[in-house]
Amino acid sequence: MQYQSAINSTTRTWLVLSAVLFWCVVLASPALAQQSYVGRWDAYGGFTEVMQPSLNLTEPGFNFQFGMRPKTWLTLGFDYSIASGDNTLVPGMLLTSLQSQLGGELAQMTALGLVPPGYNLGVSTHARTQSFQAGPDFPIRKFEAVTFFVRPNLGAMQVIATPHPADPIAQGVVAQLLPSGKKTDWTYFYGFGGGLEFNVNHHFALRFQADFAHDQFFNDLLRPGNTVRFSVGPAVQWGKNIAGQ
Repeated sequence: MQYQSAINSTTRTWLVLSAVLFWCVVLASPALAQQSYVGRWDAYGGFTEVMQPSLNLTEPGFNFQFGMRPKTWLTLGFDYSIASGDNTLVPGMLLTSLQSQLGGELAQMTALGLVPPGYNLGVSTHARTQSFQAGPDFPIRKFEAVTFFVRPNLGAMQVIATPHPADPIAQGVVAQLLPSGKKTDWTYFYGFGGGLEFNVNHHFALRFQADFAHDQFFNDLLRPGNTVRFSVGPAVQWGKNIAGQ
């Protein structure tokens, strides 16, 4: 299917970039050289891609992070991302009860000649996703040229979905499920993430990261799903050097 090919192609691209960057920084790093400068403050902004495979949805956007380091092995910070994209919602993405209800209604309409035989319901939808989280990162600073890090993910997500039905049958289904023509939802998510930074110098780095989260937005309509986020961009650190503490 086309959406599977698109998601698989995107995933392969990120994996290749990750592998290339990993070997570049490993080959460039002195063996077990400790980092001589670790700034108190840290900020990052870069391109992000949010993928929700259960909805066949890929959303490009922007990711911002700001942190404070009380220790060299701990960063406390805030993470925000915003992304948007388009997909096609089909009955298989809905709750089982709604799938059965719609299937019965469409079967009756087909029997009455109101729906053409072989009709496949699909609704083009625009989605915008924002995520907010605060918590720790745990850096690993064994190399001068690269910093690895891992983190738990726990936060809130807002999703706004605007369907654009293309035919009268789809319009009737949308009017039944979403009378206002648009739906907004807030939900929590939890998961884990990590990545690495290529340290250009003491103050600037290129950050590459990935996050996995479980979420359940629009739980009155959609089945629970998972969100995968990739992000890459520049990071800067400044302030008091805490490497000697």
